[in-house]
Amino acid sequence: MHRLVVIVALAALLTGCAQERACTDIGAFAGVGVTLQPPLAAGVSRAELEVCWDGRCRRPVLELFPAQAAGQQTCTGSECSAKSTPTGGKYGMAEVPGLPKRRVQVTLALFDEASTKLLDRTVEITPEGLFPNGPECGELGPQGKLVVDGVGNITS
Repeated sequence: MHRLVVIVALAALLTGCAQERACTDIGAFAGVGVTLQPPLAAGVSRAELEVCWDGRCRRPVLELFPAQAAGQQTCTGSECSAKSTPTGGKYGMAEVPGLPKRRVQVTLALFDEASTKLLDRTVEITPEGLFPNGPECGELGPQGKLVVDGVGNITS
């Protein structure tokens, strides 16, 4: 009898029944993220985004923020820290309700302080679903991304 209990417990552990994974309330909305790299980012004060599929277009709000990265790490004993430092880039995330997980057309326009258009490009991207808690907790999103290098080339 003792062997049977051990075998059942081992089988439950191996199949994941002994541990139940908790899914948090972390969220991920459907949308398109934009990253602007230096030196182009320095001259950009405003961005506009248009996302189109199935013959309809949406113009979500895209607010840009200064990009930060972890600086040099310092350690004292067993404690380590790093200060956040500006990268010279900018980033933003636009919420696009109903964004599908298939190719969509995205137009990105960048403007300077005088509202002069610095860039106006259209690319196609394929948004993907996100699993912030792992696949067993369900899919959220989907999200797509655009990365604009320092001279205006766009990759997704």
